Amino acid sequence: MADTAIADMPTVADTGRAKKGKNRKALKQKKASSNEVNILAGTISQSSPTPIAPPVDDSAGKENHESLSQPRAARKTKAALKSKQPQQSFEKELLEMQEKLQQLRLEKEKTDELLKARDDMLKLKEEELATRGREQDKLQMELKKLQKLKEFKPTMTFPIVQSLRDKEQDKKEKKKKKGCPEKKRPSPPYILWCKDQWNEVKKANPDADFKEISNILGTKWKTVSAEEKKPYEEEYQAKKEAYLKIVGNEKRENEAMKLLEEEQKQRTAMELLEQYLQFKQEAEKVNKKTKKERDPLKPKHPMSAFFLFTNERRAALFAENKNVLEVAKITGEEWKNMSEAQKGPYEEMAKKNKEKYAQELELYKQKKEEEAVNLEKEEEELMKIQKQEALQLLKKKEKTETIIKKTKENRQKKKKQKEEKNADPNKPKKPASSFFLFSKEERKNLLEERPGINNSTLNALISVKWKELNEQDKQIWKEKASEAMETYKKELEEYNKSAAMRENNEQQ
Repeated sequence: MADTAIADMPTVADTGRAKKGKNRKALKQKKASSNEVNILAGTISQSSPTPIAPPVDDSAGKENHESLSQPRAARKTKAALKSKQPQQSFEKELLEMQEKLQQLRLEKEKTDELLKARDDMLKLKEEELATRGREQDKLQMELKKLQKLKEFKPTMTFPIVQSLRDKEQDKKEKKKKKGCPEKKRPSPPYILWCKDQWNEVKKANPDADFKEISNILGTKWKTVSAEEKKPYEEEYQAKKEAYLKIVGNEKRENEAMKLLEEEQKQRTAMELLEQYLQFKQEAEKVNKKTKKERDPLKPKHPMSAFFLFTNERRAALFAENKNVLEVAKITGEEWKNMSEAQKGPYEEMAKKNKEKYAQELELYKQKKEEEAVNLEKEEEELMKIQKQEALQLLKKKEKTETIIKKTKENRQKKKKQKEEKNADPNKPKKPASSFFLFSKEERKNLLEERPGINNSTLNALISVKWKELNEQDKQIWKEKASEAMETYKKELEEYNKSAAMRENNEQQ
């Protein structure tokens, strides 16, 4: 039985291996089962001359015995199941590995993006540093230029008008807070009278409130005669005049200070500008050592005898491939070694050129003098034209001012004439409308009902009552107004006739 089992076992393994080779790649080496271990142990014991007794568990022996005792088909099914189990575990491992790979790919992508962003940031910072470096270089260059220049220091004192004005305003505000009596607006005669009468009314009505006392005083003030009101009115007028004088003086002072400030600002601005322009011109002269612009009409200074000789010799020496320095040395030496007879023609040429230059220079100077004279004449003419224009503008301004004055005077005259005409006591007055007639009567009634009522509330109540009236009630007031209008028209006709008669009499 043992020999048959040993013969059968390799066949089962071979079949399992063949199936695996068909389906997929080779799997990991399978762990040897307890039966196979026992079988292998038996073969080793047969082949080896020395008997070795390996330690075998009782459970392993039982399994071996059971496996040998079982039929061949059952053993095959068990072997197939055992081969399937490692396949399933391998598939699970594969899936896990794929998931891990995907996670790693995602992490790699994220890290790549982060690295790219970091690289971009580093590039931007490098560019910023480069631009800053350039700017710093520019600033250093400008600083060096400025250091070469002198600093602009204006030689003038700035006006102190504004600071003085600020100090004065602070003083005025402090006085206001303390409560200067001269600056306070004077109280009207009614309030002055109320101050005198308040204590008496309070004694007479000890339980009365502020509102009730004010109502009582209001009703009393209406009964006060003109002689009693006169001292309070005089006091109010005196205080008002003093207050208006103080306020007027302050306003004038403020206006004068503003004008002075503006004038001083203009002066300082002009002085600063002039000083800055002078400073700029000086700085440009120091920095730019430019050549003076030469007048093209001015004649050129003639050459000396030596320079005439060098001009003749220069072409020949340059043909011999000589430098400028070598040419200068050679010509200098030759001129020194030359005799007076040899120098004579060049000196004569130089003299003639000099005489010609002197004549041309005299002509040039004469032309310049003539031009200067003409320029002066032109400037004088321009000045005359400008003065005439200025005079014309002044005349126009004076004309406009005179026209404005005349118009104002005419208006004032017309106003006076109208006032004189209206001032005639015999002329009839225009009658009131229906609403005004109604308001007169209603005002009396409301004042009797409510003695301490305000004027604004009173007017509002009258307007509300007029709106609430029926058309029949309104018609009564309209009829009264129309009657008054008719009488006014008749009186006006009679007045106009009498006035015309008077004018005719005066003319005769």
